[in-house]
Amino acid sequence: MKQAIEGILKYLRKNYCSYWIILGIDTVIAVLCTWIAYIGIYSMAGISVRTDIFYKIIGISFISCILGSYIFRTYRNTIRFSQLKELWRLMGSACFKAICMVIAIWIFIPQIGLSNSQRIIFVLFDGMLTFIAMAGFRIQLILIYEFLLNQMNKKNERILIYGKDDKSVALQVRLMNSRHFKVVGFYVYDTSASILRVAGFPVYSFKNEEDFKRQMHKHCIQSILFARYEDTREEENRLLQYCKKNKIRTLIAPSISEADEHGNFHQWVRPIKIEDLLGRPEISINIQEVASEFRDKVIMVTGAAGSIGSELCRQLVQMGIRKLIMFDSAETPLHNVRLEFEKNYPGLDFVPVIGDVRVKERLRMVFETYQPQIIFHAAAYKHVPLMEENPCEAVLVNVVGSRQVADMAVEYGAEKMIMVSTDKAVNPTNVMGCSKRLAEIYVQSLGCAIREGKVKGHTKFITTRFGNVLGSNGSVIPRFKEQIENGGPVTVTHPDIIRFFMTIPEACRLVMEAATMGEGNEIFVFEMGKAVKIVDLATRMIELAGYRPGEDIEIKFTGLRPGEKLYEEVLSDKENTIPTENKKIMIAKVRHYKYADILDTYTEFEKLSRTVKIMDTVKLMKKVVPEFKSKNSPRFEVLDKQPE
Repeated sequence: MKQAIEGILKYLRKNYCSYWIILGIDTVIAVLCTWIAYIGIYSMAGISVRTDIFYKIIGISFISCILGSYIFRTYRNTIRFSQLKELWRLMGSACFKAICMVIAIWIFIPQIGLSNSQRIIFVLFDGMLTFIAMAGFRIQLILIYEFLLNQMNKKNERILIYGKDDKSVALQVRLMNSRHFKVVGFYVYDTSASILRVAGFPVYSFKNEEDFKRQMHKHCIQSILFARYEDTREEENRLLQYCKKNKIRTLIAPSISEADEHGNFHQWVRPIKIEDLLGRPEISINIQEVASEFRDKVIMVTGAAGSIGSELCRQLVQMGIRKLIMFDSAETPLHNVRLEFEKNYPGLDFVPVIGDVRVKERLRMVFETYQPQIIFHAAAYKHVPLMEENPCEAVLVNVVGSRQVADMAVEYGAEKMIMVSTDKAVNPTNVMGCSKRLAEIYVQSLGCAIREGKVKGHTKFITTRFGNVLGSNGSVIPRFKEQIENGGPVTVTHPDIIRFFMTIPEACRLVMEAATMGEGNEIFVFEMGKAVKIVDLATRMIELAGYRPGEDIEIKFTGLRPGEKLYEEVLSDKENTIPTENKKIMIAKVRHYKYADILDTYTEFEKLSRTVKIMDTVKLMKKVVPEFKSKNSPRFEVLDKQPE
């Protein structure tokens, strides 16, 4: 029996009844209703039925039903997904049939043998019966389908959807045919209970943990499903805590940023992750305007195999670009990205290129061959402790590499170059942050020189600056996950260390938004919201994994690493920024450098870094960026104390 039901449902999920079958059933229903109405009115009037008239009436019913169904498209709707608003189509079809009957029995068949009042009763009865029967047929099919679903879904995970707004209702509709979840109702905090049902489902409310426990037990609830990220953050210290204590799963519907290029989701529901609980509402951008900026363009992304670079590529392919050049020095990650794009975007014209931004001739070959119009420069060394230990490599990649990409962009007539920077470039305390600030200085000064006519070209240079990215390669969250899976301890450098966070998709949206609104030489800063204590982040991740911090898994403080500071800055205050059309994006006010004044200096940077003159390189960095003061780095702190 179970297998038979599964087979029926499987067929129904994948197939739809033919339009002709639905039309045929509706026609049969309409003809039967006319037959019943005809026999009924003649019986009530005590008049014998005339066969010739009967056949004419049935013929008119047949033709009018087909025409009405065609006009109102009653047969083109998937019945199991029908809504109340579809009833007007059935009503329209029934009324059309009634009008045809009126015309027929008053004009073409006047000898029907009924008085005017009897004719009116016949037409009204026939029309109403037709409407009721056709609507009843659809209701029966829906009820049967839901019955079969309920029979199969008895063992499905019972869930409550948090909230009762449009998104929550839409999520309930989306899960109606789920093979894994059974929606029991909606769940809200301390409601007035003025609305007891929404979309046919009960609305449950809770005021405290006791209410929560009682309802979970009474209705055998296994999970709470959230439709909005904002709700998870609001309920982080209340409902999420109740769920954790009582071993109730917490789930969330993915955001639009998790859809593929066709707008489809690989999963409708997933467990709540730490990323869902951090930050602020995601940045919203004008997708249409952004897409128009990149449509039919040749786009080059450096660092295309990295976290930011690969996500930029994923978002760019949805905007109708002509060709995508993926440039990266990491062979295996780029190969993996290539396999992903070959599978997911078979129609995309893209070229993976193994290359190093430090090698000028390799860059020249790529620019000469493909003539990119827009360059997203995401290639960089980013790990603070490593760059503190290898400053010349940081300068070679982040400074010299950025300079060479910028120079090639100008030489080969690119329209724009968008450079991905970091909040660590603000008042840097480490080599990595200073190297990114030096890259900002170069592209800004080059852009200004072009605008002033001192350098020939038309390329616009735009810089984006934001904080830490959740889930990027080598970042704190993957590290914490690994440590938790291994049973701990979770290592945090300092109990007071704080950082700003954003997700990879929204970081990439920021970069693309900046590329659209930028006129050249701006440094765009994102309003990052509240900073997050890293120790709090570790605690939340341990709790989400189902463990008790300090008991099941220990949090261990290891001390600040070389070049690391407690607080990052993004220049997001009003005194140091200029607002833009997007309230979440501002333009940083920074000191500008003359291109002619720094040209020799950057040549010296390349010379010192290629010959691995470590102390001379860092000394020059501090000279060009006087706000660069080393922290927790004794080797370079001595340079801050030396007279210039």
